[in-house]
Amino acid sequence: MSSFQARQGSLKIVDAAKVAARGALFVTEARLRSMLKWVWLIISIAIANPVLYLISIGLGLGSYIDQNAGSAGIDGVSYLTFLAPALLATAAIQGAMDESVFPTLEGFKWNKTFFSMNATPLSGNHIAMGVFFNSLIRTVFTAVLYWLVMLAFGVLESPRAYLAIFTAVMAGAAFGALMQALAGLLENENMFFTIVERFIIMPLFLFSGTFYPLSSMPIFLQWIGWISPLWHATELGRWLTYGSEISTSMLFVHFIFLNSILAVGLFASRRIFTRRLGK
Repeated sequence: MSSFQARQGSLKIVDAAKVAARGALFVTEARLRSMLKWVWLIISIAIANPVLYLISIGLGLGSYIDQNAGSAGIDGVSYLTFLAPALLATAAIQGAMDESVFPTLEGFKWNKTFFSMNATPLSGNHIAMGVFFNSLIRTVFTAVLYWLVMLAFGVLESPRAYLAIFTAVMAGAAFGALMQALAGLLENENMFFTIVERFIIMPLFLFSGTFYPLSSMPIFLQWIGWISPLWHATELGRWLTYGSEISTSMLFVHFIFLNSILAVGLFASRRIFTRRLGK
């Protein structure tokens, strides 16, 4: 059988037009089915992390901070209430990164599944967006569970606190898209995770106003927070969960920053995946 005949036969089985229109959703479905193998582990982590953090840091360390902070508390609230929105955004970012970086490395390096996908009518754009959509599902799931734990701890003082889920997901999506693009460039990942954890994740976690207001830090360190999706999402989360004061101009800055990072990350991911797969 000639290659042309084989191609014609495959087109009777595969609807190329349908793949072109919904290819990213097919990749999302495949990634989701793979992720569901670890669903109980994902659920356990999504519940255990907020419980342990809020008890150990929020209630444990927080009780000592509240005793010394006086009646004004931190930003006018208890330390647990102040801390919780930052931990919500952190969990969303971590979940998005896990579900974008590891599948990307698996697809290009470890199992090379992206190349077999690309041998079908699926393009690099389809694959990049499918991986991103799946990481977004993981991010939403993580953020919702974290928010429910926060609700159980009684740290949501505003009727609009549910919107903090959205801002946390925005941060996760922005950071995940950027990390997906970076992972797509890797030819050798030996030092990648060490560098990311020590020089990206930890500085962002420590210097993004997570444990204390960013304004209390030396000015030469505050710039880390200014460029961190975590700080922008945390500020929005505090505004939504307990009414922390933010000017209208800063609200626009936070939303524009997160959406700009998301747009850059998605654009770069699509370009990098397409170039690396050659289609």
